[in-house]
Amino acid sequence: QVRLVESGGGLVQAGGSLRLSCAAPGSIFGSSAMGWYRQAPGKQRELVARIPRGGGTNFYADSVKGRFTISRDNAKNTVYLQMNSLEPMDTAVYCCNAYDYVRQYWGQGIQVTVSS
Repeated sequence: QVRLVESGGGLVQAGGSLRLSCAAPGSIFGSSAMGWYRQAPGKQRELVARIPRGGGTNFYADSVKGRFTISRDNAKNTVYLQMNSLEPMDTAVYCCNAYDYVRQYWGQGIQVTVSS
Protein backbone atom coordinates (compact mmCIF):
# COMPACT_ATOMS: atom_id res chain seq x y z
CA GLN A 1 0.00 0.00 0.00
CA VAL A 2 1.41 3.36 -1.04
CA ARG A 3 1.73 5.72 1.86
CA LEU A 4 2.48 9.43 1.79
CA VAL A 5 3.66 10.84 5.10
CA GLU A 6 3.11 14.51 5.90
CA SER A 7 4.77 16.55 8.63
CA GLY A 8 5.25 20.15 9.67
CA GLY A 9 1.76 21.34 10.46
CA GLY A 10 0.65 23.05 13.63
CA LEU A 11 -0.51 26.32 15.11
CA VAL A 12 0.94 29.64 14.04
CA GLN A 13 -0.02 33.28 14.40
CA ALA A 14 -1.15 35.32 11.43
CA GLY A 15 1.85 36.56 9.50
CA GLY A 16 3.94 33.56 10.46
CA SER A 17 5.38 30.73 8.43
CA LEU A 18 5.26 26.97 8.30
CA ARG A 19 6.86 24.39 6.06
CA LEU A 20 5.02 21.20 5.25
CA SER A 21 6.87 18.10 4.10
CA CYS A 22 5.58 14.99 2.40
CA ALA A 23 7.65 11.87 1.93
CA ALA A 24 6.60 9.41 -0.74
CA PRO A 25 7.89 5.99 -1.76
CA GLY A 26 10.63 6.15 -4.34
CA SER A 27 8.62 3.80 -6.53
CA ILE A 28 6.12 6.57 -7.32
CA PHE A 29 7.82 9.86 -6.45
CA GLY A 30 9.98 10.23 -9.53
CA SER A 31 7.11 9.49 -11.89
CA SER A 32 4.53 11.65 -10.13
CA ALA A 33 3.38 15.20 -10.13
CA MET A 34 3.19 16.15 -6.47
CA GLY A 35 0.62 18.46 -4.99
CA TRP A 36 -0.89 19.87 -1.85
CA TYR A 37 -4.63 20.14 -1.31
CA ARG A 38 -6.46 21.66 1.61
CA GLN A 39 -9.91 21.45 3.08
CA ALA A 40 -11.32 23.88 5.57
CA PRO A 41 -14.39 23.08 7.68
CA GLY A 42 -17.55 23.38 5.63
CA LYS A 43 -15.65 23.96 2.39
CA GLN A 44 -14.69 21.86 -0.58
CA ARG A 45 -11.21 20.50 -0.98
CA GLU A 46 -9.07 22.73 -3.14
CA LEU A 47 -5.77 22.32 -4.91
CA VAL A 48 -3.25 24.67 -3.34
CA ALA A 49 -0.10 23.94 -5.33
CA ARG A 50 1.30 21.32 -7.69
CA ILE A 51 4.76 20.64 -9.03
CA PRO A 52 5.25 18.53 -12.14
CA ARG A 53 7.42 15.46 -12.15
CA GLY A 54 10.04 16.57 -14.62
CA GLY A 55 10.24 20.30 -14.58
CA GLY A 56 7.82 22.82 -15.97
CA THR A 57 5.56 25.35 -14.43
CA ASN A 58 4.28 24.99 -10.91
CA PHE A 59 0.60 25.64 -10.24
CA TYR A 60 -0.65 27.81 -7.40
CA ALA A 61 -4.15 28.69 -6.37
CA ASP A 62 -4.79 32.41 -6.67
CA SER A 63 -5.32 32.67 -2.93
CA VAL A 64 -1.75 31.57 -2.16
CA LYS A 65 0.26 33.07 -5.03
CA GLY A 66 3.21 35.06 -3.76
CA ARG A 67 2.95 33.52 -0.29
CA PHE A 68 3.37 29.76 -0.79
CA THR A 69 6.15 27.93 -2.61
CA ILE A 70 6.12 24.27 -3.59
CA SER A 71 9.37 22.42 -4.20
CA ARG A 72 10.60 18.87 -4.45
CA ASP A 73 13.79 17.06 -3.54
CA ASN A 74 14.04 14.07 -5.83
CA ALA A 75 16.99 12.64 -3.89
CA LYS A 76 14.87 12.52 -0.73
CA ASN A 77 11.55 11.64 -2.41
CA THR A 78 10.05 14.59 -0.59
CA VAL A 79 7.87 17.52 -1.58
CA TYR A 80 7.67 20.71 0.46
CA LEU A 81 5.19 23.52 0.83
CA GLN A 82 6.71 26.68 2.27
CA MET A 83 3.91 28.85 3.58
CA ASN A 84 4.67 32.47 4.42
CA SER A 85 2.49 35.37 5.49
CA LEU A 86 -0.10 32.95 6.76
CA GLU A 87 -3.63 34.19 7.28
CA PRO A 88 -6.53 32.76 9.29
CA MET A 89 -8.18 31.83 5.97
CA ASP A 90 -5.32 29.36 5.43
CA THR A 91 -6.56 27.26 8.34
CA ALA A 92 -7.36 23.81 6.98
CA VAL A 93 -6.30 20.20 6.81
CA TYR A 94 -3.53 20.00 4.22
CA CYS A 95 -3.14 16.78 2.29
CA CYS A 96 -0.30 15.60 0.08
CA ASN A 97 -1.11 14.10 -3.30
CA ALA A 98 0.91 12.14 -5.84
CA TYR A 99 -0.37 11.63 -9.36
CA ASP A 100 1.57 9.35 -11.66
CA TYR A 101 -0.84 10.00 -14.55
CA VAL A 102 -2.57 6.70 -13.85
CA ARG A 103 -3.43 6.75 -10.16
CA GLN A 104 -3.66 9.24 -7.35
CA TYR A 105 -2.20 8.64 -3.93
CA TRP A 106 -3.02 10.57 -0.79
CA GLY A 107 -1.57 11.29 2.59
CA GLN A 108 -3.71 11.29 5.70
CA GLY A 109 -3.65 15.03 6.06
CA ILE A 110 -2.15 17.43 8.55
CA GLN A 111 -3.77 20.30 10.42
CA VAL A 112 -2.63 23.87 9.91
CA THR A 113 -4.22 26.46 12.17
CA VAL A 114 -3.55 30.17 11.83
CA SER A 115 -4.68 32.35 14.71
CA SER A 116 -5.53 36.01 14.32
